[in-house]
Amino acid sequence: MHQLHVLKKQFDHPPTEFSPLPFWFWNDELSAEGIIGQIHDFHAKEVDGFVIHPRMGLPRSMPYLSEPYMELVELAVTEADKLGMKVILYDEGMYPSGSACGMVVKENPDYASRSLQVTECACKGSGEPVVIPIELLPEQNLVSALAVRKLSGAEIDASSTIVLHAEQDNIRFTPPAAGNWSVLLFIETPSKGTIRGAHPGQDDGESDAPLAADLLNPDAVQTFIRLTHEAYYKRLSRYFGNTVMAMFTDEPNLLGRCHAKGLKPWTRGFLYEYLESGSREQDLAVLWFDAGETTTEIREAYETVIRNRLGRTYYKALADWCEAHGIGLTGHPAASNDIGLLEHFHIPGQDVVWRYIAPEAGKAVTGTHSTMGKCSSDSARHRGKRRNLNETFGVCGIEGGWSLSADNMKWYLDWLFVRGVNLIVPHAFYYSIRGERRDERPPDVGPNNIWWQDYAQFARYIKRMSWLMTDGRNGAETAVIAGSAELPWRIVKPLFEEQVEFNYLEESLLGSAIECKDGVLSIAGYRYKAVLVEDGKRLTPDSWRILQTFAEQGGLVIELADDVQTTKGIGQVRVKHEDEIPALLIRTLGQDTRLEPASASIRISRITKDGILFYVIVNEGEAGYEGTLEISHSGYTECWLPWTGAVQQTKVEQAAEGQKLHVSIERRECLIIAVDPKMEQGGMKDESGEVVVITELSDAWRVVEGPVSGEVPTLSSWTEWDGLKHYSGTITYERSFELDDPSAWSDANLDLGEAHELARLWVNGREAGVRMWSPYVYDIGAYLKPGTNVLKVAVTNSLANLYDGKSYTSGLIGPVRLKGERRNDI
Repeated sequence: MHQLHVLKKQFDHPPTEFSPLPFWFWNDELSAEGIIGQIHDFHAKEVDGFVIHPRMGLPRSMPYLSEPYMELVELAVTEADKLGMKVILYDEGMYPSGSACGMVVKENPDYASRSLQVTECACKGSGEPVVIPIELLPEQNLVSALAVRKLSGAEIDASSTIVLHAEQDNIRFTPPAAGNWSVLLFIETPSKGTIRGAHPGQDDGESDAPLAADLLNPDAVQTFIRLTHEAYYKRLSRYFGNTVMAMFTDEPNLLGRCHAKGLKPWTRGFLYEYLESGSREQDLAVLWFDAGETTTEIREAYETVIRNRLGRTYYKALADWCEAHGIGLTGHPAASNDIGLLEHFHIPGQDVVWRYIAPEAGKAVTGTHSTMGKCSSDSARHRGKRRNLNETFGVCGIEGGWSLSADNMKWYLDWLFVRGVNLIVPHAFYYSIRGERRDERPPDVGPNNIWWQDYAQFARYIKRMSWLMTDGRNGAETAVIAGSAELPWRIVKPLFEEQVEFNYLEESLLGSAIECKDGVLSIAGYRYKAVLVEDGKRLTPDSWRILQTFAEQGGLVIELADDVQTTKGIGQVRVKHEDEIPALLIRTLGQDTRLEPASASIRISRITKDGILFYVIVNEGEAGYEGTLEISHSGYTECWLPWTGAVQQTKVEQAAEGQKLHVSIERRECLIIAVDPKMEQGGMKDESGEVVVITELSDAWRVVEGPVSGEVPTLSSWTEWDGLKHYSGTITYERSFELDDPSAWSDANLDLGEAHELARLWVNGREAGVRMWSPYVYDIGAYLKPGTNVLKVAVTNSLANLYDGKSYTSGLIGPVRLKGERRNDI
């Protein structure tokens, strides 16, 4: 069987391992019947796994990790095993991770999160000694005392800083007569930070909010592992490595939530490690006060040593435990660009949340959060990890609450897939929406929302795209240098907009994992012929030496810099504006894809999988695109439609290099162009005809089901109808029309125009499909008959109208038109 045909079958029916694995909020009184029933409901919607997420609302009568709780965990995993589903265990109750819902600190109060605080004592320059008492609480320690000359309230002269030494319980300092001086006491102290617990009364600011643990303390972390991971393993060891595939750790926070202000992460004995890293004791003052040009460098050095310790004491410890017990570590760090902290994850991840990225306001390609899709995928690519995930949809409604639409869900999925994410963790499926649970980080994006009846379409789409983006390589020949916590977005924005593929490459990998030969940087099967640098001052001398060698061998290095020179050296180019970069890359490397006309809203990634080329094309804009796509490869070409699984033959023309084809990609659409370079295309007849409006159908509708009934004089939002301002639910419309000869049209499409937001169509009593976003267009040619035809449309609107008191436009708005393509043979 030919390879393309094998892959086509897998694409149409992808393995269950590519299923979405939703957060499943266990947030209420739990029962065996409820758990089993919901698992079977998930499975029926083709959701073949879940993340068990203990959540606010879990009753006090069932303490987190207690015997009754663990009995239900075992029940859920056992039922999943029977159905061939996968389970990821969540390591906290509730988040951020690392505290075992406060049990770590309850076992040993010394394991509470630690911090460094500064107190300032102003000293007049009198020439007389000043004695400053050291007053510490029992849980506090003096780390350092410094005398600094103040230039202003927030600035110091760092070159004048003096290290002071304590004498019993005080500090003695004689300030020079000139200048304003202060003594700074650096005190290690509990941060008082907390986590959001799983039980009532344990939320932010509440009296029983669990204390966060010291994640920089290896003993505290080992206690966390013993209380949490070992408890799960004791109960579920027979499922580890098969049904239980991973443990999820969620955005660990060194200070905890709601901590005291003005603190820096710290831990006992950390000064020695800080000094061993190359920093000086005097530099501690610069963590709080501006010291001119050296400020950024000093603060980044501190953040680096903190991050390195966190990676060693927390992430590596968890990863080692998971690996030793046959599962993977997954989840995500706290920041969107923390690519360095993903090193130890077996399944690196990130988190689309709070609408930090979104279809509007250029958020897709602007700002730090716009890097998170490739943060996880590029970490996985270069570190040889097969999967990478995203916990997506959390509080992503355009106005919060329940305003997230299926339309936006599709946009987020496409945004992630085209950037290489291949495991989707929807946030979240709620066990219960009773009472205040409904509004705890809403919405439920599964069983309690309007699209649940049709969720299998989403599940199938997620499986197809996750399958496609796994076990292949993208076509990037350009690497963008990234720091461990810095992913440049400004320099890559025009690359996205001009369909130039790239990957983020961590600077730390340049020396350890990269082979530089013949003008190519090679790592994990990727071969980069060009390297982009957004801020060259951040790179180490060793990194620049590697890039210089690369350039001397024929590689291209482009640096974005304000002080532009035509060239910096052989193969090294400096540019002032990022918009200049795509043209430079295209001139040097050629162009794998070219759109005519150009479009800044189209994203393209070329994936090579089992010898077949797949061009993944995503429309991130608000309008459809139609034009010509020229690709640099030739062969037998098909168009795959991942939402439906349909496959269409494609008419192609030979180009100077490769071939070109016509593409039409609607709003919220993803297309896949599959190219088998070992097969020839063969001829195809052009059977396209003229598309015209057959008939206007915007009037004469009537409501036949819903809270009201009767004729609808003019299609409009039902929020304007009496009594329906905040109605959420379904209203069904119906009308008939006459059609002489349906066979005169090779295609007949019903366009509902505007609708909000889920529209199910029946034609002559036969269901013709459901649409969840614009364009609401249905192919109905097979359902039409000569004479009278009856249309019925059931429209379901957003739950935000009911749950959030909104009045979002709802129902069938139109204009409604039947469009057709005249048959050429008539």
